[in-house]
Amino acid sequence: MSQDVPFWETTPLHEMTAQQWESLCDGCAKCCLEKFEEEETGHIVYSRVACQLLDLDTCRCGDYPNRSSQVSDCVRLVPAELNPATWLPETCAYRRIAEGRPLPRWHPLLTGDPGSVAAAGHSVRGRVIAPSKDEDPLMNLIDWIK
Repeated sequence: MSQDVPFWETTPLHEMTAQQWESLCDGCAKCCLEKFEEEETGHIVYSRVACQLLDLDTCRCGDYPNRSSQVSDCVRLVPAELNPATWLPETCAYRRIAEGRPLPRWHPLLTGDPGSVAAAGHSVRGRVIAPSKDEDPLMNLIDWIK
């Protein structure tokens, strides 16, 4: 008996349905953090300061459908934004698929459990802070995002 090949292994990113595309997001919320690019190396450095719309308890956007109109620098992720995808964390399914790599073993599409991301230590839940005019993201840089 042969198993069905998962859609992310057979369907190019630009041909995925909206439901398939959205299911690739593991809910880690790493992309919802303030980040900076080192000028000399192009390396992306993350801070522990989250987007104003990120619900710190659920790691989900508080207004996903309207996020781009509420947060001017929110990137609406589409296949064209993934070439190259170096601004996304190395664990991100969108980046991994764009680079021809498999999903991480803890991804909910493989485990069937949305909690597997946090259990594997890849969620920002409990590790980030809300934006504040008193907090400088550059004073809150982190190195635990891979």
